[in-house]
Amino acid sequence: MIYTLTLNPAIDREYRVPEIGLNSVLRASETRSDPGGKGFNVSRMLAGLGQPSTAIAMAGGKAGEWLEQELNDRGIATHFVWLDQGETRTNTTVVAGHDHLKVNEAGPHISQKAAEELFALVECLVQPGDWWVLAGSLPPGLPSSAYAGLIRLIKHEGGMVFLDTAGESLKQALSSGPDWIKPNDKEAADLTGESDPAAALKWFQDAGLTNVAISLGKDGVLFLEEDNPIHLMPPTIVEQNPIGAGDAFVGGMVYGLANDQSHSEAIRLGLVCGALAASKPGTDFGTREEVDALLK
Repeated sequence: MIYTLTLNPAIDREYRVPEIGLNSVLRASETRSDPGGKGFNVSRMLAGLGQPSTAIAMAGGKAGEWLEQELNDRGIATHFVWLDQGETRTNTTVVAGHDHLKVNEAGPHISQKAAEELFALVECLVQPGDWWVLAGSLPPGLPSSAYAGLIRLIKHEGGMVFLDTAGESLKQALSSGPDWIKPNDKEAADLTGESDPAAALKWFQDAGLTNVAISLGKDGVLFLEEDNPIHLMPPTIVEQNPIGAGDAFVGGMVYGLANDQSHSEAIRLGLVCGALAASKPGTDFGTREEVDALLK
């Protein structure tokens, strides 16, 4: 089983406008709402590939109920920890041509009770051989050590962890032994102090972390294969909305890892999934047929 964990989910709201201008009224020609949050996006990509997953999240209010129903309607199983107070956030993207402006809310405060319920749920579900995708920012109230604690719990029970986060929560989680991490080039530079992605990859290697995929956006991904740096480029696409493309990459890569593909094959699949997502409007993901066609 593949589980995705979204601790700070959102409704992703997109407005398409002719141009982005300050101090003016922007009139949207199109609007759409999608389940948002990195873990949800990974589950949606997996669903497009025909791979079942279970989306775990902390959610509250009517927005949380809407998210649960939307995921279930798309055939994605859910386990939500419901918050006593607070409303799940809404993140807003304004898109004009190839430009976009994104505003993310902070999200509701997480109580100690809700945090304990989350850890108890994970402990109840995890089985040896399961893949767990821990992705996204931490909501207010959870300490920066939260991912580190979850990784230790999952690894103790024989599960495998793909971690996609940044900043202090990533730094604290490294010593807990995630099986894969996927920082982008800026996140890797912030952590390692190396502005060159190749130097950052060497820093991870020297620290004993060899399963690292550094995302370079349109310039592909850098990773190690048998201790040698490999740079893969994505296929060429006409970009519509890059939001969620990194999560689609993770979905494709985890699909490959869970189905016994080699690291390079899994990363190649991830690149195709990410490129396909960036070629679509909104936070949208491709089908298996579209992925296979682009993979060629």
